[in-house]
Amino acid sequence: MKMFKVMTVALLLVISQAAQAERIKDVSMVEGVRSNQLVGYGLVVGLPGTGEQSRFTEQSFKAMLSGFGITLPDSLKPKIKNVAAVAVHAELPPFVKPGQNIDITVSSIGSAGSLRGGTLLQTFLKGVDGNVYAIAQGSLIVGGLGAEGLDGSRVVINTPTVGRVPNGATVERAVASPFTQGDFITFNLNRPDFTTAKRLADTINDLVGPNSAKPMDAASVRVIAPRDPSQRVAYLSTLENLEFKPADTSAKIIVNSRTGTIVIGKNVKLQPAAITHGGLTVTISEDQMVSQPQPLANGETVVTRQSIVDVNQDDSRAFVFNPGVSLDDLVRAINEVGAAPGDLMAILEALKEAGAINGQLVVI
Repeated sequence: MKMFKVMTVALLLVISQAAQAERIKDVSMVEGVRSNQLVGYGLVVGLPGTGEQSRFTEQSFKAMLSGFGITLPDSLKPKIKNVAAVAVHAELPPFVKPGQNIDITVSSIGSAGSLRGGTLLQTFLKGVDGNVYAIAQGSLIVGGLGAEGLDGSRVVINTPTVGRVPNGATVERAVASPFTQGDFITFNLNRPDFTTAKRLADTINDLVGPNSAKPMDAASVRVIAPRDPSQRVAYLSTLENLEFKPADTSAKIIVNSRTGTIVIGKNVKLQPAAITHGGLTVTISEDQMVSQPQPLANGETVVTRQSIVDVNQDDSRAFVFNPGVSLDDLVRAINEVGAAPGDLMAILEALKEAGAINGQLVVI
C-alpha cells in the first residue's frame, strides 16, 4: 500500500507539469539516419569446463580446424567442454566508417553453463542483405556467475551465458546513407501528432522562411536543404537545436492490473457520474469564486476555481463527481483513506463503462 501511494504521488507530479519546449532533435529523427542490426554465428573457446557437447558445436569445431588445415576423422568425436556455440549481434550506428570499432553482445545458443573466461574467435557479422559489415573477436566480459554442487544444487547470479566485448568488432563496410541525396531532408516524429508536426514546421519556417518546411502527415515534416554536404551538416545542426512546444498527449489512462501501476494522462477529465464501490465515499466538486482587488490597487476582477475534496470511509455507497474534475483529485482522495490499488482500478473501469471519462482506458 505504501509503495502504491508513493508511486501515485510521483505520477501525479509528472502529469501535472505542462508541456515544455523541446528541441527538434529530441522529438524526431532524420529520415535515413538510422542504425542497422548485425548478427553472426561463432565459437567461444577457453571456457573452464562450462562449454557444451552438441552436434552443431562439433560441426562448427571441425569446420574451424579445417580452416587451419587440420582434418579430423568423421568417426572422432572431440571432447570440447571448453567450447560453446554462440550468436553474436551488434548495432551498426549511422555514418560509421571502415576501421572503426563497435560493441558486440555474445549469447550462448546451446547448453553451455557459462561464458565466463571465454574468448570469441573471428566471427563475421552480416546485415539483412547478407553482406559482411564487421568482423568480431575478443575476450568476453561476463557479469553473471553460476556455481553447481555435486548433489545437483545450483546457484546462478544474473546471466552467465551472455557477455559483451567493448569495441569487439571492426567495421569492414560502410552503409550508404541517403542523407546527402536530394533537395530535402525529412524529420520523422517519435510520437506522431498532427499538431506537433504543424508546430515543428512553423518553427522552421519562422527561422528559414515561408514554405521552407511542410508537414507531410502526422509523423513527417519535409524541409528544403542545400545539396552541398558540408552546408547540409551545418544547416541540420541549426535546425535540430531549434526549440518548440509539442502538442499535449491525448487523454489516456493505462492500468496494469498485475502490478497495480496506474498512469493517468494530464488531459483526462471526469464527467458527471455516480457509482457504488464498497463502503467508500468520495465527493469532488469545483466551485467558481470571484477575486476582487483592493481599492486603488489597479487590479482586475477575475474568476477563480476552487476544488473541494471530501473523503470518508463509512457505510455510504456513492461516489459523486461534478463536471470538469480531473482524475488527479480522485487519486489523491482515494489515497487519503488508504484504499487499495484495486479500488481505484475498479472505479476507473466503472467510470469508463458509464462514459464518464473523456480519455481512453487501456488495461494491460
